[in-house]
Amino acid sequence: MNYKETTEWLFSQLPMFQNQGASAYKDNLSNVILLDNYLKNPHKKFKTIHIAGTNGKGSTSSLLASVLQEAGYKVGLYTSPHLKDFRERIKINGEMITEEFVINFVANNKPFFEANKLSFFEMTVGMAFDYFSKDGVDVAIVEVGMGGRLDATNIVNPLVSVITNIGLDHTQFLGDTLEKIAIEKAGIIKLGTPIVIGEYVLETKKVFQELADKNNAPITFAQDLYFEDFPCELLGDYQKQNKKTVLAVLEILKNYFSISEKAISKGFLKVVSNTGLLGRWQILNLHPKVVCDTAHNSHGLKIVLNQIKKEEINQLHIVLGVVNDKDLDSILPLFPKKAKYYFCKPNISRGLSSATLQKKAGEYSLFGDTYNSVSEAYEVALSLSSKTDFIYIGGSTFVVAEIV
Repeated sequence: MNYKETTEWLFSQLPMFQNQGASAYKDNLSNVILLDNYLKNPHKKFKTIHIAGTNGKGSTSSLLASVLQEAGYKVGLYTSPHLKDFRERIKINGEMITEEFVINFVANNKPFFEANKLSFFEMTVGMAFDYFSKDGVDVAIVEVGMGGRLDATNIVNPLVSVITNIGLDHTQFLGDTLEKIAIEKAGIIKLGTPIVIGEYVLETKKVFQELADKNNAPITFAQDLYFEDFPCELLGDYQKQNKKTVLAVLEILKNYFSISEKAISKGFLKVVSNTGLLGRWQILNLHPKVVCDTAHNSHGLKIVLNQIKKEEINQLHIVLGVVNDKDLDSILPLFPKKAKYYFCKPNISRGLSSATLQKKAGEYSLFGDTYNSVSEAYEVALSLSSKTDFIYIGGSTFVVAEIV
């Protein structure tokens, strides 16, 4: 198979949470352990940093990778989902995994994948670890796919574990309270391994402290610390806490790596160019100002929508699309009633129809027309906007993916 055929096989033949939802979620680590043993335990051949959390995982991972790159290290970065190309998930010093490696990895191991009915995510984790091992990275930043305790990445034994924050998301898998979700995320806490918590509330702090004590894991609560504020290429308001989390992690990593203040400063300023991170308060146009953001749950959207309120706007236009398992009653009340809405469906099987979204939004006095695609909705919003208007594109990672 060529690269296109290989990735199509990956997406269509194996369960993938981003496209299929519940059917792709595994309730144990047996498959990934089986795969790891089959691949001869590649994750044991390099250092790792493990990052979980409801929001901010991608930004935190990319900031850490960028700083370590600027400090002179060869850095693997494993994140999900991708926006445009599957290879975005697996990078070394900002360069995506080669098409040749993807093709060969699948071709050489396909009988094993099929015989053991591995999930898309398990197989992708194996591919990342194999790639990092064979290319000799000094360290890999490994982002959890979902949850933590049962996530396929949770076979690593990191230098430090990180939980950015806890919000209500993926409740059908992780639990319907902050405490239950915190327990799942805290499943990445390992015996004797330092754990950094980015943000906490009373219900979650108790969970983290108890599990850290149980595992004799030194715990740091980043939100309680003060750090110098380094300028950053990422402009979202929510990055303030992500930056604090990263700085707290770097203090621990200085025990293993030589990390100067210059490397931190340059790493923050060059994070997008160093890692290729997209879709975080990404400015696509200035007149009118157009911003897209991958925030898709109440925890993340509150911050983004509050940041929009700070903008000087004549008229606000919102291009909005979501997936069909989204709890609309938790997010729609956050959106402003005075905006003009352009409802659309992201082009995946789990996309919610624009008509259904329009009807539900109407219950919260959010009004606008429906469109056949994200790009059509955006084009109409642009055509109806003056230079002093503001266009926001979001609601789902998959909406943003069709624009950037």
